[in-house]
Amino acid sequence: MELLRNLFEGYPNLWGGGVAHSVLILSLVIALGITLSKIKIAGVSLGVTWILFVGIVFGHFNLNLDEHLLHFLKEFGLILFVYSIGLQVGPGFFSAFKKGGFTLNMLAVTATVLSVGITIILHFVTDTPMTTMVGILSGAVTNTPGLGAAQQANSDLTGIDAPEIAMGYAVAYPIGVVGVILTLLALKYLLKVDTHKEETDAEKGAGHLQELTVRPVTLEIKNEAVNGKTIKEIRPLVNRNFVISRIHYHEGEQDAELVNSNTVLHLHDNILIISNPADIEAISAFFGKQVEMEWEQLNKNLISRRILITKPKLNGKTLSQLRIRNNFGASITRVNRSGIDLVASPSLQLQMGDRVTVVGSELAVSHAEKVLGNSMKRLNHPNLIPIFLGIALGCILGSIPFMFPGIPQPVKLGLAGGPLIVSILISRFGPQYKIITYTTMSANLMIREIGISLFLACVGLGAGKGFIETIINQGGYVWIGYGAIITIVPLLLTGLIGRYVCKLNYYTLIGVLSGANTNPPALAYSNDLTSCDAPAVGYATVYPLAMFLRVLTAQILILSLS
Repeated sequence: MELLRNLFEGYPNLWGGGVAHSVLILSLVIALGITLSKIKIAGVSLGVTWILFVGIVFGHFNLNLDEHLLHFLKEFGLILFVYSIGLQVGPGFFSAFKKGGFTLNMLAVTATVLSVGITIILHFVTDTPMTTMVGILSGAVTNTPGLGAAQQANSDLTGIDAPEIAMGYAVAYPIGVVGVILTLLALKYLLKVDTHKEETDAEKGAGHLQELTVRPVTLEIKNEAVNGKTIKEIRPLVNRNFVISRIHYHEGEQDAELVNSNTVLHLHDNILIISNPADIEAISAFFGKQVEMEWEQLNKNLISRRILITKPKLNGKTLSQLRIRNNFGASITRVNRSGIDLVASPSLQLQMGDRVTVVGSELAVSHAEKVLGNSMKRLNHPNLIPIFLGIALGCILGSIPFMFPGIPQPVKLGLAGGPLIVSILISRFGPQYKIITYTTMSANLMIREIGISLFLACVGLGAGKGFIETIINQGGYVWIGYGAIITIVPLLLTGLIGRYVCKLNYYTLIGVLSGANTNPPALAYSNDLTSCDAPAVGYATVYPLAMFLRVLTAQILILSLS
């Protein structure tokens, strides 16, 4: 028994010192936490946050790590976590502000500002320390990087860790998960949503999805001015972003054909156009009228296939430079990047990891596939230099002090903000400088999960000692109510603004609200409500900015009001 007790509580001479003991404790916390994360109630799980709760239990019974090792692993885990998030969201970060995405991101900003405002009000009304309130805020909006940023900022400010930040987070997190889902459900009844109509509109790309999705449409040419002209001649006249994929001639063979820039159009020809829903009306008016046509039945020799860009030499190249149509007789009709479909315009720059839709004969598509890559083997080989170089630059950026008026202490981005900003910038602009930043989803997820697991385990172990005492004897149970207010009120108000002011489709709206709270369980719930991809598009559009703001505001609250 004494051997087991020494093993778990630490024994200096065991296996050469305390490192083995620390690794054992850490591994057990993470393993137990991940096991418990499989538990679902009504289809909802707390996920890896269980690691935090298991860490708190271990910490309560004094099963802890060496102090210095705990601090290092916590910070290193945080760096890995936020850097992998930045790599994931970076490619779509800036494009998300264009046109339709701007309104959606402003709604996410509204939700963030409201939650921060309520946090400040509760701080002054209840005299709850700001460190605790920021922890509750991070838990209420299920934002773990915000927790890390707050702890880092407090450590820079005071030189010591504040366990109450983690305590507030742990108490508020469950209500953060459940509260969002209940709010989305409440909005459905408050807004009297006609689910069938909303789903039909969302599938068409109506509303603010118009600039964030693409849609195919068949047009019959009625415009005399188009007759006898090539696609190259017509494109400047339309002044819209579109791709003509196939043509069915009014006279001649019945089979559909792929087009190129020199294809001549005639009256009554049918063409298949891919464009943003926002441009469809103008394009239709120019060419003629919309008609229905089963293109797959016209020419069964033409196939459509999604191909993954995996060749480094294609990184940063435009579609026109590839000359896929001229060289192989296939056409690229759309590009999917970070979950959002883009029109395959000639000037669009490709990035490693893009999924392009290629249309052509089996042979032509196979030839295009060889040029584009589609090699999982190539992508499975990790590009480690950009990762560690980015982390190094992120640490440097995070250590630079910035002075802001009204804040006595210089503000640092810290080990949460610095790597996050650098990873966003590298993943977005790296391809222009031939830097390959792409990692497979599985590799990115592995880095992210290891980082978050280390971070949460260490946070839980550090906060465990006084957790029960705080909750029972020091009024910590009241924090659950604070968390509920911070979760529900901003989302309800933002939801009403989004519906009545911005006229958002319901399914787009719930995706935006889930993204504003950086809440994957809420997104999963939203996706289960509909077969369309509107929630996912809304979530992906606002998630990068919401994540950035959550990290930044957590730091500012600590530095300005602690």
